[in-house]
Amino acid sequence: LPAFRDPQLFIKDLHFDEVPVRIYTPKVPSTSKRRGIIFFHGGCGIFGSIRSHERICRYIARKSDSVLVSVGYRLSPEHKYPAQSQDCLAAAVHFLKTAENYGVDPHRIIICGDSVGGTFTASVCQELVKRRDLPRIRAQVLIYPFLQALNFNLPSYQKNAFTVFLSRERTVHFMLKYLNKDCATKDAILAGSHVPESISLKYRKWINPDFIAEAFKSGYQPPLPNTFLPHIHEETKELFKTRLSPLLAEDSVVCRLPDACIITCEHDVLRDDGLLYKKRLEDNNVKVTWLHVEEGFH
Repeated sequence: LPAFRDPQLFIKDLHFDEVPVRIYTPKVPSTSKRRGIIFFHGGCGIFGSIRSHERICRYIARKSDSVLVSVGYRLSPEHKYPAQSQDCLAAAVHFLKTAENYGVDPHRIIICGDSVGGTFTASVCQELVKRRDLPRIRAQVLIYPFLQALNFNLPSYQKNAFTVFLSRERTVHFMLKYLNKDCATKDAILAGSHVPESISLKYRKWINPDFIAEAFKSGYQPPLPNTFLPHIHEETKELFKTRLSPLLAEDSVVCRLPDACIITCEHDVLRDDGLLYKKRLEDNNVKVTWLHVEEGFH
């Protein structure tokens, strides 16, 4: 569908390396190159589109006087995982290489995304720190991101287990749909039976309810020990890859990441993902701005 008209923006549909994008450029002339924003929409990797996030993208472009590129990555299950994150990376690389063609300073580009778009933002930033042939991303903005698939019993998952729209059960259901996995494994994953003890111990230094402030742990009950099921682990090994769980990236990667802005919401199962990533970044001397929306929903 074509873009809405906007009196303050030029809006154009293009393709970056065959990935559909929509570019929003302020109409007011600029005396210097503008900032650039790459935006990845949410929707669990199976919903959403450039059009569904049209209003927020226009708002951000206008208010920040920036050139914004909204990425229309392919959706699962029609396009098999990991086509979605591959599209996001390809579009980001293309824009970094050609930013000046759009009046953008290539050293003033941020990546932003909500929900799974936050997942793509984190994973793309992690991939780009390995690229010395490209300008460095200036900052990353993670809006209630999904960042780990190991522990679905963190305090925020317990507190918001039955919250409208994105419940604990729905989170795992949509994740499995996105990965084209058997949804019959959902209950075992919710219980943590997909995580062998060795992996649980390895990542406890990063994914641990002890790192969540007491103010966010009202009513929290440590879960009962789970029974590890090897066949579930074999079917869901992708859950431990940083493409899906950026919180599991090694310190050697995290310490090189750009400044971050992390937005969390009170009534959101994913709240603690954001809090734990905030701690990881800060522990690695990455500057973090944190905004918590009390009474906010995913």
